[in-house]
Amino acid sequence: MALITAPGPALAAKKARTKAAPAAVEEKPVAPPSPQAALVADWIAASGDNQSLPYIVIDKQAARLHVFDAKGKAVAEGPVLLGIASGDEASPGIGSKNLSEIGPAEKTTPAGRFLAKFGVAAGNQRVLWVDYATSVAIHTIPSGNPKERRRERMLSPAIDDNRITFGCINVPKAIYGRQITPLFRRKGGYVYVMPDEKPLEEVFPRIRVHMVQPAS
Repeated sequence: MALITAPGPALAAKKARTKAAPAAVEEKPVAPPSPQAALVADWIAASGDNQSLPYIVIDKQAARLHVFDAKGKAVAEGPVLLGIASGDEASPGIGSKNLSEIGPAEKTTPAGRFLAKFGVAAGNQRVLWVDYATSVAIHTIPSGNPKERRRERMLSPAIDDNRITFGCINVPKAIYGRQITPLFRRKGGYVYVMPDEKPLEEVFPRIRVHMVQPAS
């Protein structure tokens, strides 16, 4: 018969640590947006323009996105890849063209307020459609031409090299999977694409009221 002894102090302490609840993981703070992006985000939250849906602010000039839940809480931010050409309008009929038919000047990411929902794109890929009519969607970096170096461009601190897509918005895989998909998969949400060249109030006319309100 084996001799059974009481556990020593070291073993008892080890068991206590095993049974203890894991320490809470501290949330990493979300980096603040640029002043212009902050103005857009503040206007959306103050006016309820998102209609109780989650929303994303795309700051094209900074090549960044900012993700907010339905209550206006910032939950994620990160770099994005955008259309090669600078501009705020989509070329007429671009949604019906093949990729090979789209010229360099037509590869823009249009500015504006869009009701975005998940759907299927070419190749049976599930994407968040920003504007289906112009074939602009949010998705992760596609496994396409490695010479484009999209991942390196996204990680680069520079902004100019983030212009590489046909108009779609490429986002980090972690943000797409952990924040965008859970928030938008049921009812969708709004995407606010800030302009390259136009004034903010031309792209978002309702922001005028927020811009002229006196500080409290």
